[in-house]
Amino acid sequence: MFFKWAKPFCAVLLAIMVTLSGCGAKESAAVNTDDSRGSLKIATSFYPIYLFTLNITKGISNVTVVNMTKPTTGCLHDYALTTEDLKSLEDAKVLVINGAGMESFLAKVTGQIPDLKIIDASEGITLIQDETGRNPHVWLSISKAIRQVQNIGDQLAVLDPENAEKYQENTAEYIAKLEQEKNKMHQALDGVKNRDIVTFHEAFPYFAEEFHLNVAAVIEREPGSEPSPIELAETIERIKVLKVKALFAEPQYSADTAETIANETGARVYYLDPIVTGPLEMDAYIDLMDKNLQTLQEALR
Repeated sequence: MFFKWAKPFCAVLLAIMVTLSGCGAKESAAVNTDDSRGSLKIATSFYPIYLFTLNITKGISNVTVVNMTKPTTGCLHDYALTTEDLKSLEDAKVLVINGAGMESFLAKVTGQIPDLKIIDASEGITLIQDETGRNPHVWLSISKAIRQVQNIGDQLAVLDPENAEKYQENTAEYIAKLEQEKNKMHQALDGVKNRDIVTFHEAFPYFAEEFHLNVAAVIEREPGSEPSPIELAETIERIKVLKVKALFAEPQYSADTAETIANETGARVYYLDPIVTGPLEMDAYIDLMDKNLQTLQEALR
């Protein structure tokens, strides 16, 4: 009697085991924690991405967010990783990056920590191309920042399904705040007649695109790379021809070159913040954008 049902029973048991094994394989993309509610350490590459991720993970008790680079680092152009940076990634399961070529050191990170899950916040975003290649400063367009926040929230929900509902809830809440600030800025700037601006470096094309401003000239292509005498003379001449009244330096860098140009053209120097350094507060991105709005309202009136 035993042999009559043993063989079918074994076949059924094997099928169940295969099915369960298959379910496990589908979930392999999720981040493994110590237990079902174990701690999850998420690292971010630099300041604006840290602010976005902080809002998305708000109130999730078993999730910790750390910023890999110091909050005073600024843009990551040609940034060289330090031992301290790599140490901050110890025990991290996820690294959230801006993407779009900003983190040129990424290959080194993944080479040393191959199991680290990478979330690219700029995935699917149309990038501006200039003579140096893809411009990575996408977070300075509020519309694109909203897309970045959505990308981070969506991918964290996949990697950490235990907290998926909370990630989605926080993402929607933060996007609503960003939409409110975006609408406020558009209402204030869409009717501005004077739209020519001169910026300090290539941080603001997305910002200008968002608010239909014209970047008439760029003082320094990269921070610290002062223009040659010929480039400086050309910039001064262009500003005179266009009768540009406002030059925008950045609070993170010296405004000496901008002041020189101002003295030659009669333009006035203002400060636009590229939001690469600042307070480690959840509303810092919105607060800094609001300060940029106030600056533009004064400069372009």
